[in-house]
Amino acid sequence: MSELVSTNWVYKNLTNRKLVILDCSWHMPQEKRDAKKEYDKMHIKNTYFFDIDKISDIKTNLPHMLPSQRKFEEKVRSFGINQNSLIVTYDVKGIFSSPRVWWMFKYFGHKNIFVLNGGLKKWLKEKKTVTNKKTYFKKGNFISRLSKEWLVTKNEVLESINRKKSLTLDARHRDRFNGKVKEPRKDLRSGHIPGSKNIFWGNLINLKGTLVSKKKINNLFNKSHIKDKKIITTCGSGITACILSLSLLHGLNIQTSVYDGSWTEWGQIKKLPINK
Repeated sequence: MSELVSTNWVYKNLTNRKLVILDCSWHMPQEKRDAKKEYDKMHIKNTYFFDIDKISDIKTNLPHMLPSQRKFEEKVRSFGINQNSLIVTYDVKGIFSSPRVWWMFKYFGHKNIFVLNGGLKKWLKEKKTVTNKKTYFKKGNFISRLSKEWLVTKNEVLESINRKKSLTLDARHRDRFNGKVKEPRKDLRSGHIPGSKNIFWGNLINLKGTLVSKKKINNLFNKSHIKDKKIITTCGSGITACILSLSLLHGLNIQTSVYDGSWTEWGQIKKLPINK
């Protein structure tokens, strides 16, 4: 099965007791939008709101870093998620922040996790029904089993720089990648990780908010000579890197590792090397 599900598939399966839908909408701070308030006003039936900022490690100064196993388990059980649950993530922009939660579930060992292709944007355009009613499911029994290959730390990224078989792909806009503009977060250097290549996440999304075709995914990534490489994905803060990871698994069956701290971590540590 693909890493994606269609709006029609979700609509037809809304009464499936194994199905759990998560609104994973998240906005950049400068947008001044409240994803939870938007969810409260309108969401797909039987959907819970997954707060990317709150279901995270709040002890670090880095944004929305992975939470502990225990915290993740407790939170997703409250959504009624079980070992056999079929989980679908979506966001209001089409495909933007929902792959982040898809990746989190991959890391915590859940296999039946999918992204709604086109998200709420496509759902609304097709005039499918939405609600503002709260969702109530019986507490689930989800147990995590870490799949550590989905994650890398800054030290692992640093060690990979001079390895010919490793390649880091950066999802930020090319102007940020090349250090031509300031980073949106304060006190961060501009530039990119040495040896990394730039694939802007926006080039993987159609105007409709859906992922581009597998052929386009293939053409886009093969320009970066990814064959036989261990791929690490990165971005500003670990959100859009997951779009690259989703695209590579969906389009080319390549599993990647996400650098969770991404540029928010790398850019503030002066001893770490950068290129422009």
